[in-house]
Amino acid sequence: MTELTPTPNDCALPRRRADFATFNDAIDYAARSEKGLNFHDMRGDLQRVYPYSQMREDALQMAYRLKAMGIEKEDRVALIAETAPEFAALFCACVYAGAWPVPLPLPTTFGGKESYIDQLSVQLDSSDPKILLYPAEIGEMAKAAADKQGCDGMDWETLGTHNAPEADLPQAHPDDISYLQYSSGSTRFPTGVAVTHKALLHNLFGHADSMDIGTNDRVVSWLPWYHDMGLVGCFLSLIANQVSVDYLKTEHFARRPLAWLDLISRNKGGTLSYSPTFGYDICARRISSQTDVADRFDLSRWRLAGNGADMIRPDVMQQFVNAFSDAGFKATAFTPSYGLAEATLAVTVMPPGEGIRIELVEEERLSGTPRDLSRPARYRAIVNCGKPLKDMEVEIRGESGALRSDHQIGKVWCRGPSVMHSYFRNEEATRDCLVDGWLDTGDMGYMADGYLFIVGRAKDMIIINGKNHWPQDIEWAVEQLPGFNHGDIAAFSVETEDGEEAPAVLVHCRVSDPDERVRLHAEIRDRVRAITGMNCVVELVPPRTLPRTSSGKLSRMKAKKMYMSGEIAPLELAA
Repeated sequence: MTELTPTPNDCALPRRRADFATFNDAIDYAARSEKGLNFHDMRGDLQRVYPYSQMREDALQMAYRLKAMGIEKEDRVALIAETAPEFAALFCACVYAGAWPVPLPLPTTFGGKESYIDQLSVQLDSSDPKILLYPAEIGEMAKAAADKQGCDGMDWETLGTHNAPEADLPQAHPDDISYLQYSSGSTRFPTGVAVTHKALLHNLFGHADSMDIGTNDRVVSWLPWYHDMGLVGCFLSLIANQVSVDYLKTEHFARRPLAWLDLISRNKGGTLSYSPTFGYDICARRISSQTDVADRFDLSRWRLAGNGADMIRPDVMQQFVNAFSDAGFKATAFTPSYGLAEATLAVTVMPPGEGIRIELVEEERLSGTPRDLSRPARYRAIVNCGKPLKDMEVEIRGESGALRSDHQIGKVWCRGPSVMHSYFRNEEATRDCLVDGWLDTGDMGYMADGYLFIVGRAKDMIIINGKNHWPQDIEWAVEQLPGFNHGDIAAFSVETEDGEEAPAVLVHCRVSDPDERVRLHAEIRDRVRAITGMNCVVELVPPRTLPRTSSGKLSRMKAKKMYMSGEIAPLELAA
């Protein structure tokens, strides 16, 4: 068997940092290089080399097929976003055909078959595509969702058998919509974010500029392509900036997370790789004290270790440094960022080499309530998420819309060429968050010396007796107890029998002994009371019960809905 050779880090073609009028132009230019996509199996072994030149050729053939099937400019084409060459070619095919690709999630281990079909059909109903294209392995579920919504459904292999007569493809313009993105973190989910070519290219330039992408840089990624960080940051950006990349499938990372670090170790160039907090967490947990990390890994060339997509936890980052510093990992490689699909992806990025910087902020300041002087002050570490991208403005505003000065907490607003065009077919939702070109992110934070600090999501705020509590504070407090992992706890407010609001905490319980459950329940209750100063509702629930978004993050709002409707059944405690 011939040994595969991965695409190179460097080539003779001069690099262009996403300075294209349309993404079509970016694909055409990348195809002139020798770089491309490299797909690896669960153990990190190279399975498929896919140069950008081959991707473009396949994309054009698929574009002709789509056109022959009646797909017109501005039609939506839903794509199940498997990390595979077929999805890469189909996404670019839609762009060439003038259609709007709509990346949608693969099935997860949460919820089962019917839950996935329901989720998919809701997104199909929102995006109203002409067709849903999917890998044959999930054909039964995908076709059921397509039938439920009323659109055509076809697997990739069948599409490949259709004739592809060469035809004229529409001319793309910078203000045309390039794709629709469904953001799992959107406050208006499942409304699709419409992103223009101009907005996309501006953000892709911002990535390259903020990270100072160099000649020999290479990316390693396991992030899913239906999430904005995986799609924009670790797929589209690499085309527009002509960067080679090594991929692990997300499900393979979940089973063998250290394969991610093995891939990075084998990279002989400067490495860029992003992950939410939980990715670093799971790797640090998987390393045993007996493992000689210096023998197995070489992380010395990991130039930028990006952090984003959820609240960045400095304690987890420190644990990762502790676990892998002997393998050459440098804490200064950490690159916090802040973004959301409504701004294409990134709003702010930490300058390379500055690492994670935090400020300790009194919790009373975070909640906007006067401090109880009878109790000692409590502090939370707030992570610096960096500086705005070029041409991106960021403001902090109070409830009345008035600007707030440095270190004053308020709603985060941003404006710039990367901000979305609209929510697809939802004028009301668009008007709610876009005002005079400014985007209401729905997040809370503050500015300091040109840097943005994110405090939390406004929609998740728990307000009890006029006092604000961030659910992250409560969840983090419980996570400090032995035996809990990030994502094991969901905090929100509920109405008690006497009509009062109270904090509720759902906690994954892995304890089977009845007496131990009672003890654990009391310990959690006491821990939350220490944070909130009041009694709370504590429910122990079976492991893997708490719902996740399509990108794997905890969904507090859905957890509350399921709990209130009885879909989540708490474990019984001994009398």
